[in-house]
Amino acid sequence: MTPPLDDETTTSPSPVARIGVLGLGAMGEPMALRLLHAHGAVHIHARSPRPALIGAGATWSGTPRELAESSDAVLVMLPDLPELEAALEGPDGLLAGAGELLLMIGSTSSAVEVRALAERLERDTDGRVRVVDCPVSGGVDGATAGTLSIMLGGADADAHRAAELLAPCGTPVHLGPLGAGEVAKACNQLVVSATITALGEASEIAARSGIDLDTLWTLLAGGYAGSNLLAARKDKLVTGDDNPSGVAKYMVKDLRFAADAAAAADIQPALLPALREIFDEIVDAGLGDRDIAVTRRLTAQRHIDAPPAPGALR
Repeated sequence: MTPPLDDETTTSPSPVARIGVLGLGAMGEPMALRLLHAHGAVHIHARSPRPALIGAGATWSGTPRELAESSDAVLVMLPDLPELEAALEGPDGLLAGAGELLLMIGSTSSAVEVRALAERLERDTDGRVRVVDCPVSGGVDGATAGTLSIMLGGADADAHRAAELLAPCGTPVHLGPLGAGEVAKACNQLVVSATITALGEASEIAARSGIDLDTLWTLLAGGYAGSNLLAARKDKLVTGDDNPSGVAKYMVKDLRFAADAAAAADIQPALLPALREIFDEIVDAGLGDRDIAVTRRLTAQRHIDAPPAPGALR
């Protein structure tokens, strides 16, 4: 069930905000709830209805076209641009119902491809459909609490409007022209993937060396090794429970986008290729649907012939 919001986070409804949300997965649903409570109304569409959201007051749109007809701005929380492209076209697509529409792309996608899509939409709709990119960081916990980091790219006026609309979900910051948000998210994912890889490897090294992991990470959290990611994944690293919260396989495409951004900036990174190999290996090992904390399990499997110590994954 979708959790209620604290009263103190609810703002008065905006009479001019007609907001739609397309995509109601792990991130989209709690973000839609926050938008609903802040703005007083939200229209939603996904592959199947969301009873909890509808019960909270959201309006269900049966097709993307209906969503566009009811919205001045649509937040897109789909996995990537191919899913958005499918929702745009056809007699029941977003474009069929769009008047003046601000499309806020929250997907982690390629900056180059976002810009190309925006140019095509501007041309095909005579400027009626405008695009900002607004990928987010903070996970499901951040989406639920309204503490996401929201990375905005786009024209000043459009980014300002998107920031106003998305403020109930976290902290929106305009970073530059269209695509800047996606580049920022690529940088974020580079850091996250490097950090979770280091945490996974360090956990298995410590466990095989006879160190209690809970004690270790409680200690190191107070020093330079501490991070929000360690706080969020500490229990998973300690217990080896990698049931999914943030699915590892999505990091493969995210790191590809980071490589694209590096190439566009004429950078030859040293760490990024290694991280791409690691997450490709995770997927090839059949572990892609596990949480990103599966880096500890991968480390254990690489050293499967070493004698396991107490606390080591087997």
